[in-house]
Amino acid sequence: MRGRIPDSFIDELLARVDIVDVIERRVPLKKAGREWTACCPFHDERTPSFYVSPAKQFFHCFGCGAHGSAVKFLMDYERLEFPDAVEELAQSVGMTVPREGGGRDERPREDKTDLYALLDAAARWYQDQLPGNAEAQAYCRRRGLDADTVARFRLGWAPAGYDGVIKALGGSERRMQLLNEAGMVASSERGSKYDRFRERLMFPILDRRGRVIAFGGRVLSAEQSPKYLNSPETPLFHKGRELFALWQVKQANTQLQRIVVVEGYMDVIALHQAGLPIAVATLGTATTPEHTEVLFRAAPDVVFCFDGDRAGRAAAWKALESALPRLRDGRQAYFLFLPDGEDPDSLVRKEGKDGFEQRIRQATPLSDYFFSELSRDVDMASLDGRARLAERARPLIARLPDGAFRDLMAQELERRSGARAVLPAEPSAHRAVQRPVAVQRSLVRSAIALLLAQPGVADEVERPYRFLRLDKPGVGLLAELLDLARARPGINPAMLVEHFAERPEYPSLQKLMAAMSVGEPEAQRIEFHEALARMEQQAIALRREALHAKMREGALDSAEKAELRELLAARHPPPAAAP
Repeated sequence: MRGRIPDSFIDELLARVDIVDVIERRVPLKKAGREWTACCPFHDERTPSFYVSPAKQFFHCFGCGAHGSAVKFLMDYERLEFPDAVEELAQSVGMTVPREGGGRDERPREDKTDLYALLDAAARWYQDQLPGNAEAQAYCRRRGLDADTVARFRLGWAPAGYDGVIKALGGSERRMQLLNEAGMVASSERGSKYDRFRERLMFPILDRRGRVIAFGGRVLSAEQSPKYLNSPETPLFHKGRELFALWQVKQANTQLQRIVVVEGYMDVIALHQAGLPIAVATLGTATTPEHTEVLFRAAPDVVFCFDGDRAGRAAAWKALESALPRLRDGRQAYFLFLPDGEDPDSLVRKEGKDGFEQRIRQATPLSDYFFSELSRDVDMASLDGRARLAERARPLIARLPDGAFRDLMAQELERRSGARAVLPAEPSAHRAVQRPVAVQRSLVRSAIALLLAQPGVADEVERPYRFLRLDKPGVGLLAELLDLARARPGINPAMLVEHFAERPEYPSLQKLMAAMSVGEPEAQRIEFHEALARMEQQAIALRREALHAKMREGALDSAEKAELRELLAARHPPPAAAP
């Protein structure tokens, strides 16, 4: 998570890298005045609208709206998570990413490198065992797997016996320690070590950079159990964050519009082999919020595919709840329920690629599934039933991000229930900080945008900040940005915004910074100070009006009377003394 990488390191990293170099290695840039330009790598265009600013260390596309720092570019272009993008940038300039807060991220870099190497060696060893096992070969043929698919997914075989991996890879005390930490061995009650995976078809699980981080193993006989066995949680593997075959999906699709989430490894592989390399699977767990964020970063449309039975619908609802907070405008979720007794593997065999694609195109939009599921046991003909629907739906719709989809869902609830769709407020940590820059068109928004354009002007603002008396959305965020810029002299715009990378206001701050892409620095500095002065004047006027209203009720105490006299004097300063 972002919180475990110190902010000071992000500052140093963004100061060390040059965004022009980072982007030019991937996209050909041309000089255009003080900036660089190119055809945008994130949408199709003939006329360049993608600009890179060396001064701000920021990119912005005027066509599709993509924008951000060097870290954000790597996340979008390489489809990396934040920690992976930071690590890749750090490697490019010879820096090592430090970690905070304990746990798995404190592990020295060389230890993680050893774990990656060990797991890759384990995958190769399992691959080498597959051709020699007739039963495993027969199973692969029965499931219709061709040699190319077996190789692409690096399928292998864990032979019978308790020490195959131990003998092959655990040749020293250090290697045994790594096998244990990688989840490849287990311990008996007496403390002796043995192979965790035995007599199973092995599915390597890759991270978003194509490195082996864990395994799933499937038995071939119904008499054996459990049917699937996954690696335990390790320093490299957290099943609530990883998706099987996401690496293969990204390798097969340069522009991914849709991604399909299914339940089993073999379902994923069958769809890929049938010509639908857009399928991934969770790893023996329900869909988590982390999963949905990874999915929507990979593709704007996510189709959740489940069995149509009770368990499948329960899993689908869990996926819906995880997706709601991440459905920003432009993202869409769908639900595909399969006929009884069928799974993606069996259906794609019967109906082929075209048939399954047709099912995907006919998947139920989240909005339809949402209202149909909440209305399932409700009498919509009765007043009480419609009230029950409204009470169920309101807190869920409130979890949607601000935007057109949230507004339309609220309108649809009002249409169905007849109840006014007044949504409960989200906790202040989420909504109060998100709205100032996303919605409020005010002096506060202008001041934030101007500060993002020139963080150095923060040094010219003295504390305490007099504008804090203004009770308007975004004032606290402006003060926080000023404090941050003052505490880090020389911070550039991209570095300043990157401090909010995992906070709700991050997208809005990026948009504001992109909006201030033009303008002379001195004019912007003057406009910034004028905005602060007008905010202070507004604060004085509002406080003065409040005290006047209270005075009319005869309720001012002595301190408030003194304050009112001071505010009136500020509005009507005494005349200058005669010479």
